[in-house]
Amino acid sequence: MAPKSKIKDEAELLRWFDAGKPYTWMAAQYLLKYNEEVSPSLFASYRSRKGLPTRLVKDPDLVPWDKIQERHWWKAPLTMLRIEARRRHKGEAALTGDEPERNARWLKWMEENRAVVYYDPDTEEGFHYVERNEHDTDLARKP
Repeated sequence: MAPKSKIKDEAELLRWFDAGKPYTWMAAQYLLKYNEEVSPSLFASYRSRKGLPTRLVKDPDLVPWDKIQERHWWKAPLTMLRIEARRRHKGEAALTGDEPERNARWLKWMEENRAVVYYDPDTEEGFHYVERNEHDTDLARKP
């Protein structure tokens, strides 16, 4: 017998996906509404099983690195590049919460500081802001 699904209300979950709610937000809602502690990965797995489109936008101009070490996956510069990729490909409406304001401030800061994101997997921080040069064509320095 298959284990009972932890998904309580599929229609509700689809509304959350459509609204672009983050998986961490969904997990927090499950704790509040259903008093059930679940991992955010539950929602990613559900999305995958149902064949629903992912939120991640693959943009080799903004995230040009083939391999990013797991310890660097959630660093702020990479997060901002992913937000910008989503905005470019899916429009401003694809951004949720404070993302539109954060993205606008970040883009302004990048322009004012003539900065690009550089990735060095051999450093603890991984991502660094460096000064733009004549070879930089977007927000990230290509390897």
